[in-house]
Amino acid sequence: MITLNINGKTRSLPEETSIARFLADNGIEARIVAVEHNGMVLRREQFPEVVLREGDTVEIVRMIGGGQG
Repeated sequence: MITLNINGKTRSLPEETSIARFLADNGIEARIVAVEHNGMVLRREQFPEVVLREGDTVEIVRMIGGGQG
């Protein structure tokens, strides 16, 4: 079991897992989010490579379309 901080909340995961797996397991579409891992903004290509570990801090921001017409 690992404990980490995701979007300001403490979360526990059963094991270390990639960002890509975490997003998929939580029904989050990887193509519409930006992810910051331990202070570094990740490129989408990095999601499968970066592994969430004990004590990590993650911010996941959903991109929203819109603007003035």
